[in-house]
Amino acid sequence: MKVYYIFKLKDEFVNLYSDTPSVLYNILKTIFYLDKEEIEYGYNLFTQLIIPFNKSEFDKELFIDLHQDIPYSKRKDTHYINNLYLNEVSRLNVGNYYLKLEVEQNFSSFFKILNRKSNNLFVCCFKKTDFFFLEDYLLDKI
Repeated sequence: MKVYYIFKLKDEFVNLYSDTPSVLYNILKTIFYLDKEEIEYGYNLFTQLIIPFNKSEFDKELFIDLHQDIPYSKRKDTHYINNLYLNEVSRLNVGNYYLKLEVEQNFSSFFKILNRKSNNLFVCCFKKTDFFFLEDYLLDKI
């Protein structure tokens, strides 16, 4: 299973790191693995990079857009796509500062959905060292 963290970046950082996403990944990974004593430093750096999600609003919009799709369901704070035809099981949790996407395959339908809802999304899987700008990733898949 892969766990992706999806961040909405400020325009200036997208422009700055569009050619070198590995630098951006390393910054976010460093923040992710900071010691508890350095949390304040990490938080200040993190809030300079990202635009927070409006959790309740984003969560509600997702539900309203997807609630009639057969493979979609929602339980508590988790959105699910369980599409047997595509052999897909994906779980998405909306947070204030990032989205957490758990997938059991290499692709998730949530990627296309999120790309339509928001721009400047940067996706990281810290345990597997996988990272990409969502829009670029989807362009490569077409």
